[in-house]
Amino acid sequence: MPLNNTIGFFRILLTLILAMCLRIVPLSDDLALLNPDWVLLVLIYWSLYLPDRVGIFHAWIFGLFTDVLLGRMLGQYALAYSIIIFVCLKFHKRLRQFPLLQQGLFIFFCLLLSQLLLFFIKNLQHPAQLHASFWLPVFTGTLIWPFVYGVLSFVSLFRRIK
Repeated sequence: MPLNNTIGFFRILLTLILAMCLRIVPLSDDLALLNPDWVLLVLIYWSLYLPDRVGIFHAWIFGLFTDVLLGRMLGQYALAYSIIIFVCLKFHKRLRQFPLLQQGLFIFFCLLLSQLLLFFIKNLQHPAQLHASFWLPVFTGTLIWPFVYGVLSFVSLFRRIK
């Protein structure tokens, strides 16, 4: 593996580890409801812009790490992340051409699908009702997408990851 590929791999890995740290940052109860799924946002970015480097396997692995990190049933985040990244990989050539606003709409539906899958899996274990807090991470994740896009674009352009 050439040095540039190794540096690129560690840069991607570092952004995913930072996203996992942001996922578990201690917040007050009100702010914790607004915390978006940082790991999924970073996975979506890398799968859209480097689909040959970040794919379904990476989504599955980091989904398992997220399950362990959050103390959830093993495999639920892995399944949700894998399905979302599959959709991203399927449409990555079109999505890269869209303006940021249209990408934001796609991100909204990806985050919504992820939340629905997680809610469905949770509902299989313990029947629960859908609350208004269900929507908050979806909206905040959509609103934070331009920031995530900008930061990760800067990281990927700093030494051109290939």
